[in-house]
Amino acid sequence: MSFSRNALLWMSENKWMRQEVPSWQFVKNAVKKFMPGEKPEDALTTAARFDLLGIPTVFTHLGENITNLDEGCAVCEQYLKLIDIIAEKKLNIEISLKLTQLGFDLSEEETFNRFKQITRKSKEKLNNVVWIDMEGSAYTQKTIEFYKKIKNEIENVGLCLQAYLFRTEKDVKELIEIGANIRLVKGAYKESSEIVFAKKKDVDENYIHLAKILLTAAGEDRIRVAFGTHDESIVYSLIKWSKQNNIRKDKLEFQMLYGIKKDKQKDLAGRGYTMRVLISYGKFWYPWYMRRLAERPANVWFVLKNMFS
Repeated sequence: MSFSRNALLWMSENKWMRQEVPSWQFVKNAVKKFMPGEKPEDALTTAARFDLLGIPTVFTHLGENITNLDEGCAVCEQYLKLIDIIAEKKLNIEISLKLTQLGFDLSEEETFNRFKQITRKSKEKLNNVVWIDMEGSAYTQKTIEFYKKIKNEIENVGLCLQAYLFRTEKDVKELIEIGANIRLVKGAYKESSEIVFAKKKDVDENYIHLAKILLTAAGEDRIRVAFGTHDESIVYSLIKWSKQNNIRKDKLEFQMLYGIKKDKQKDLAGRGYTMRVLISYGKFWYPWYMRRLAERPANVWFVLKNMFS
C-alpha cells in the first residue's frame, strides 16, 4: 500500500482531524468535487438533472458509528421522509447506507428493525433496492450475516463487497446461492496485509476475477450485480468479456461517484449500459471524503489545483 494512500487513510481516522478539518472553508470548497451539498435538497436537485439525462442515482446520507440510539432513530426518520419525497418527485433513486449509522455498534436488533422499516417503505413507494455499504473488516462477517437475515424477510436489499479482501471470493459464491444483489468495490479502509491484497495490481486482478463470477450469475438471472469503479481499464475489460460471453447489456451495471468521470458516465448510459451515479450529502463527510481520495491519491493534486485556481 502506497505511503500517500496510508497517509490519507490515517487522516480519515484521526479524531482531531475529523472534528476540526470540516470547519476549514478551503476544505469545504474542495469537497464540492464529490458532493453537490450537505442538504437532501441539494442531492434531489442534482438527481433530477441526471434523471433528465436518463441516468438514475443512488443516495447516501453520510454518517457512521453513532454513539447513541436516538441518533439512529433520527437517521431512520430522515430516510423514511426522503423516500416519500423521492416517490412524490417520481425520480429513479436508490438508497445506500452504513449499518453503524443506524446503531449497529449499539444494538443489532434496533438496527435490524430500523433497516427493515426503510426497506419496506422503499419497496412500497419506490419498488427498488436499499443497499448496505460495507465498512471496515471488523464489520464484514457481522454485516454479511445481517444481510442474509434481512434478505430472508425482504427481497429488495443489496450488499457491497470489497475486492481487496482475501475472503471475498468465498463470500461472493455463498451470496450468489441466495440470489443476492451485490455491488462490488475495491475497498477503501486501512487494513492489514494479512487479510487484504496490498498491491493495486493484485486488487485489480481480483476485482476482475470476482466480476466475471458475478456476471456469469447475473447472465443466468440469478443475481443483480453493480460495479462500483471509476477504473476505465476495468470497465472496458468487463464490457469486452461480457460481449464475448453473450451477457446482455442490461446485466452490466456501473455505479460511479458524483463528480468523477462525468463524460464516461454519460457515455456508458448513452451506449445502453445501466449507469447509476452515487450522490452523497450530509455534514459528516470528512472520513468519507478522505477515503475517496485514498482510493486514488492522484485525485489530491486535482483537488489542490481546483482549490487554488
